[in-house]
Amino acid sequence: MLHCFNLRVTTSGELPDIRTHGVLFVANHISWSDIHAINSLIPVRFVAKMEIKDWPIFGYLVRKSGTIFINRTRNRDAARVVNICSHALKLNDNLCVFPEGTTTEGLSVLPFKSSLLQAAIEANSQIIPVAIHYPLPDGQPNLEAAYAGDTSIIASMSTYLKMLQPTVHLHFGTPMTTSGQTRQQLAQQAHAQIHAALFA
Repeated sequence: MLHCFNLRVTTSGELPDIRTHGVLFVANHISWSDIHAINSLIPVRFVAKMEIKDWPIFGYLVRKSGTIFINRTRNRDAARVVNICSHALKLNDNLCVFPEGTTTEGLSVLPFKSSLLQAAIEANSQIIPVAIHYPLPDGQPNLEAAYAGDTSIIASMSTYLKMLQPTVHLHFGTPMTTSGQTRQQLAQQAHAQIHAALFA
């Protein structure tokens, strides 16, 4: 997918070893391409909204990659997904969640919802924050890369194809231990790391 859309991935921070396992990655969310960028560096299963299953091309790929789907219209579905995620982490799968709960243009980081971070506590797993940024050559945010608002997935993919050399930058933060922490504290700490990486 990265090759098809000519998307270049750059990194900074504490890039995890390819053999890393049983870790929960926590990231801000800008586009459908976030998933492909992270997965190009380390095998990760994602937690995604149920609607993605039916997206053209992309939906097929995420279904085949072991994505865990959550129904955001049901309040109780988070508990089901936490149990699945906790079990997966204990089996040494890497997972990634986007606790903003939606995509943004990358101009801010929305408050993090903490519910899914409970899985890392139950599995006694590390959490690694990932700050995602789509920069223009001058370093400013590439707003065209954002899949936000009323843009359709087809329109977003078409926009990517028209870009000369879109770039996504992933900054891997300091790993966080979950022992003795609440999910709310972990969400705040992950948010602080990501916000500092993007806007400090």
